[in-house]
Parts: sequence; C-alpha cells; structure tokens
Amino acid sequence: MTVVRSLVLWFPDWPVTALARETGAFAPQGESGEDREQPIAVLDKGIVVACSALARAEGVRRGQRRRDAQAHCPRLKVVASDPDRDQRAFAPVVTRIEQIAPGVQVIRPGLCALRARGPARYYGGEAAAAGVILEALAEQGFAEVRVGVADGPFTAEQAARAPGRAAVRVVPPGEAEAFLAPLPVSALEEPDLAHLLGRLGVQTLGGFAALDPERVRERFGERGLRLRALAAGADSRSVTPRTPPVELHREVAFEPPLELAEQVAFGMRIAAEQFIAGIGAQGLVCTELRVELTGERGERSERVWLHPGSFDGAAVVDRVRWQLAEDAQSEVLRSGVVSARISPEAVDAASHHRPAIFGSGPEEKVHHALSRVQAMLGHRGVLTPAIGGGRWLAERQVLVPWGDRAAPTAERARPWPGSLPAPLPATVYPEPRPVEVVAETGVTVEVDERGALTAPPARFTEGGRRRAIVSWAGPWPLNEREWDAVRRRRAFRFQIVDDRDAWLLICEGGRWSAEARYD
Repeated sequence: MTVVRSLVLWFPDWPVTALARETGAFAPQGESGEDREQPIAVLDKGIVVACSALARAEGVRRGQRRRDAQAHCPRLKVVASDPDRDQRAFAPVVTRIEQIAPGVQVIRPGLCALRARGPARYYGGEAAAAGVILEALAEQGFAEVRVGVADGPFTAEQAARAPGRAAVRVVPPGEAEAFLAPLPVSALEEPDLAHLLGRLGVQTLGGFAALDPERVRERFGERGLRLRALAAGADSRSVTPRTPPVELHREVAFEPPLELAEQVAFGMRIAAEQFIAGIGAQGLVCTELRVELTGERGERSERVWLHPGSFDGAAVVDRVRWQLAEDAQSEVLRSGVVSARISPEAVDAASHHRPAIFGSGPEEKVHHALSRVQAMLGHRGVLTPAIGGGRWLAERQVLVPWGDRAAPTAERARPWPGSLPAPLPATVYPEPRPVEVVAETGVTVEVDERGALTAPPARFTEGGRRRAIVSWAGPWPLNEREWDAVRRRRAFRFQIVDDRDAWLLICEGGRWSAEARYD
C-alpha cells in the first residue's frame, strides 16, 4: 500500500471568517487580532459549529446547544449557518493557493489538501513549501492558518489541528502511527463508533489500531476496518485535485477613484461585454448577477440583481448604475469607487433562452418593452404587483421592480391571524372609503365589546348612494398589538351583498368603511 505525502491547510472557524469577509461587519483573521466588537457563534440546527476567538474566551465551544452557549456568553451574536456563503468566500482563497501550488483538493470550506511532493521539490522542502503558502495567505489577511504535512490526508489534517503555537507541523515519513496513537477516537468524526469504543474501554486511536483486524471486521464491517487503518496511519487515500473552474467574473479597478455613477458605468462597459461573452462561451446565460462595489475608504456595497430573462451587457451596466444610485441615497458608499466586481450568482443553459422558431410571442414583446422602459427610467421605474404578508388588504399589495422576486416568501408565509382567506377581493382601496351602515329603523349599526351587533344591517350608503343589503356575513374580529396601549387596533370585518356588488366592510370604533369590493 502506497501512502501519499499530503499537505493540509486548515482555516480555524472558517464559517466565522467567511461571515466577516462577506459582510464586513467583523474583522477578518489577522486584521485586528482579538479586537472584535462582539463574540459570534455560527449555529446549524441549534448546535454551535464555529465560534470566534472572543466567544471561545467566554466559554463557547463547538457542539454546544444554543442555550448553553448563550448561558456562557449572554452577549453572544448568533448567526445561522450558510454553506453557500462559506463556499463562496473560500473559492478565491483556493484560487490563491493554486497560484502557488497547483492541484488543490477542497475537502470542505476551510479545509483543503494537496500533494506535498511537488511543492516540496520546487520550494526546497515540505516545511519551506508550507511557509511560502502561509506567507501568501497572510498577505490576504489570513494569519491563523495551520498546516500539517504527513503520510496521508487524515494524518496531515490531525497534524494541522494539533494544539500548539506552531503554524506548521510536519510528521516525518513512517511516523504517522506513533503520532496518531495518543489522539482520542473522536478524531475519526464517527460519534457512534467513538461511543461504542468508549464502552469497550478503547479511548485512543492507538488502542483502536491495536485491535485484531478480523474482530474489527466482524463487529464493525468493512467501514470499521477502514477506520482502523486510518487510526494506524495507513491512509491509502490520495489527494484528488480539483479542476479549476472557468473564471467568469470580471473586476475593474479605478485609479483615481470615481465619484460619478455615470463614470463608473462607462468604465464597466467593456468588462460587462467580456463577462457576458465569457458566460456565453460556456453555453450559459446569467439570470442572477452579483455586483460588488468598494469605496476609497473601505466601504463595501454588495447586491444580487435578478433579470426576468437573462442579462446582456447593457443590462449589467444598468444594474451597476442603479446600485450606485441607491447607495448614494442610503449613503452606503461615502467616497469614490475604487473597484467594481461582477460575477454570476445563477446561470442557466443558453438553449432555454433562445427565441422560438415561429416568433417570440406577446409575452416576449412585453418583456422587451418593459425592460427598455426600465433602462430609461431606472430600477423602480417599472413596478409589478405581488401579494405580500399582512392582515390588511392594502398592505398585502406589494409593488416590486420589474425583474425582481415577488413578495418576500418568509413574510407572506407568517400565520397572520385575522387575515382574509382566499378568494380575495379584486378591487382594494388604498385608503378605506367611509360608508354608513344602518338598521331598518335608520339607527347606525354598531358592534359591542363581545363582537355582537346592536341590530341587523339593512342598508348602507357609499359615495352618496344608498344601497339595500341583500345578505351579509360577519363579524370577524381583527386584533393587532393588544399589548401596546398606543398602537393597539381592534376592528371587525363584514361581507355584504347589495343588489349589484359584494363588499368587504370594516367597523372600527363605531365607524364603518369599505376596505374592498368583490367584482
């Protein structure tokens, strides 16, 4: 069995670092040491999977439940795990490593391996090669990277994770078994196996490796035999280098920094055309575009733009211009733009976006017309209606820019007790129209505290026209913010039918109004 000398790079607490580098809310590794404003923990299904150094200093550990972590650190900032964010932030790091030592295998974001032989021969030794890689990563702001070199990726990973101040740990050839022997069986990352071995009195990898192979096969099967080989330092796995993806992004640096949005947009024209051409060469089109802008003072603006069809060069430039305009209003960028980066967030096969053989049809014509108008008027120049969340019909009408996603799914999916079920009225008034509802005696109908009517409704007046009520249903209570003495709201909904239309009425505080009409 041939064991390949492997070099493994481990980035401690990578989910926290990825969050810091993408949001800019916290300092990345090596830029400010331990001076972080707030301890952070990244959770997956209520379990801590990574935490910052400041959180660890206050007792937070991987594997803790959320309540236990917050008990140790009440001011802990909890962030949900995002594998896409971790992968997205790790991709440029892998690219930088490949520039120094090609043939990188990404085990997972924050952990990668490569064969040690090539870099060692080129840079004059395994430790020297590791030092060159660490120096290049330190220039990128990663000062806490640990490197392990050993026989096989598993032993090299354990060397990288070994406690101590040394950034590089080299296990000489043939000494993998001795190095692994004192490590706990939990290093195999097999909780069930570790629990069972603990019950059998086996606590270390050396103890597991000392077990008879046939007995291990009988009890744990072929997988157990494979794990025993790892514990014995006989890691037959080879490093499988990835095929570097085609670089589809484009980045433009501006020197001197540009203050005007039109200048930045003009400077992005060639890059946008190259960006679209590069994606097209792969038989793809871009349907979601990520635009990243960096200011002279370090400000960073990032946004994902959608397109109802697919982006072309002009549409890319438009999104850059629109983002700059919105950033100027919100003061996200308070200085000149020094760089702009465009990258595909989502792509689709170009064959799905080709014109039909017998014409594009009316939908395609409408799409092109709206896109042209939006290009002239700006991002919010063309709005389309969508249904959002809420209890009142007027607030459920959401206008979104053409091409953007419809109403926020999470907001719409909330329970919203008291909201009107389907079918919804076709005509909703932005401001409820005042009406009057009276009984046969001409007295205004009211609703008491228990939700009971003072009299059956017989007629109502809307817009100066008196209408006879043919049938009615209700009331349905609608309560909001009952805990707030200032903003609490209590109303009752009614559905009534006159000789022509059906109406949705509201009685609130003894006053009647028409919220909508069923056409």
